[in-house]
Order: sequence, then C-alpha cells, then structure tokens
Amino acid sequence: MRLTVLVDNVALTDRYFLAEPGLSLYLEDGGTRVLFDAGYSDILIANARKMGIDLLRVEDIVLSHGHLDHTWGLDALIRLHTEAIIEGRERIEPTFIAHPDAFLTRSRDGIGEIGCHLSVEELFRHGKVLLTAAPLWLTENLVFLGEIERRFEFEQVPPGGYIYTPDGIRDDAIVDDTALACRTPEGLVIVTGCSHAGICSIVEQAREVCGEDRVADVIGGFHLEKPQPEQMQGVLDYFSEVQPAALHPCHCTGLAAKITLSKVADVRETGVGLHLEYG
Repeated sequence: MRLTVLVDNVALTDRYFLAEPGLSLYLEDGGTRVLFDAGYSDILIANARKMGIDLLRVEDIVLSHGHLDHTWGLDALIRLHTEAIIEGRERIEPTFIAHPDAFLTRSRDGIGEIGCHLSVEELFRHGKVLLTAAPLWLTENLVFLGEIERRFEFEQVPPGGYIYTPDGIRDDAIVDDTALACRTPEGLVIVTGCSHAGICSIVEQAREVCGEDRVADVIGGFHLEKPQPEQMQGVLDYFSEVQPAALHPCHCTGLAAKITLSKVADVRETGVGLHLEYG
C-alpha cells in the first residue's frame, strides 16, 4: 500500500506545496486508487497535479466524516470531473463512500453550516454514492471501518454543535466519524480523519475488523489539539500497550500531544508531500 499526503495543516520543509487546516490523503492498494477526504478548498487539485497524481483516475472517494475541512474540497473535484467530460478527457466515474450521516447539515457557534454543503442527491449526479455504517472492504486488504464503537471512557467528550436529521435537530455526537485500515506484512496501517470517535477506539475497531493486533502505523488527525489530562493519559497508556511501529499524527493533533506521544512511540513528521510505502 502506498500513501501520499495531499492536504494537511503544514507542508514538509523544502516541499513547495500548498497547505490549509484540512486533510486529504491519496492511497493506492494494488490497482485500486482511493482519495480519503478532500480538504477545505481546491488546493488538493494543485498539489496532486504537482505530485503527478491523476485524481480523475480515483475509483473511491472516502469521507472520514462530514465536517467542512474534510469535505468542502469536493467542489473542486466535481469541477475537475465536469471539465474532463466537457473536454472529452478520460476519467473514471468515482464512488463516494461515507457514513449515512456524513451529508447532513451541521451548525455550531452561530455558523450556519460546518458540514458538507453538497447533498447526497447532488453527488449522485457526479458519481455513485455508497452510504454505510458497517465495515466495507474496498480491496482484499483495505477496509472502510464504518461507524466506530466508542469503547473508552477517557475518550468521551461532550457533543459539539447540532446536526439536522429527518427526525429533527439533535446534539451532534459526530457518529459518522470513521477511518480506513489496511493489512500489510508489517501489521495494520490505520488512516484517520479527525478521530472524533477516539483514536484508541478507532485502532481497536481496526484490529477487530481486520483480525490483526499488530499496528505498523497510524496516520491522520488524532483529535488531540487540547486534550484533557485524563484523555491524554488514557491515550498514552493505550499506545504504550499496543506498541505501534510508528505514528504520523497531523491535522488536529497539537504539538504538546505529539511530544507526549513520542515518549511511548516513534512519532514521525507529517505534512503535505509526505509519501509512504508499506509492504
């Protein structure tokens, strides 16, 4: 499996790419190409083009959850595909994969929409849409983990904002938050968006779904920007036990959390332009 960071809060030193508070990762497993999240704006298009990655050949566009810093870049992808059709260029019609709640309207702190502003109906005009709360295997080794079971008390945080459902408005527990996991010869590679469900709960679900305890790497947002002491200690204890070979925390992971995690694991630098290969 190969992975490239297209969008993150920072770019690697001496790599002249664009960065923003958002996330988008490009994966290849065998002959299957996957885009995990789309960032906030159109910078994933410019970064991918500069890296020689053809986003028109991506089969699956997977969303970790519905927040704007992971979904608003879909506008740019739709424009890219629309122009390709108009210009007669080759493209693959993508399949959009997400939890059923990922496209519901969300609000917080007086902001009218912090979720994806594209509806499922609109996406259907641009490709296939597959919504599932259950795990879904994309390849023989790569799986969409579905709705995450929240297993650890120390990861429980109060709901932030509201979500607008067909049954009315409710507190937003971000139940659509999910991740990918890939089986490799070295163990699992787990790819996260923001880990609102809890980074430890995500890793546990990946180990359970894949039937593999070894963790080769976890890359993505850990949602540890300003964690409470008990949450940080719980995460620290968990990774001390799991002993991942490497961690690549980025996006919504604060510097203090990275420093703390480095006491129990090999924490490595992450940013736009990073390219990793496993197995």
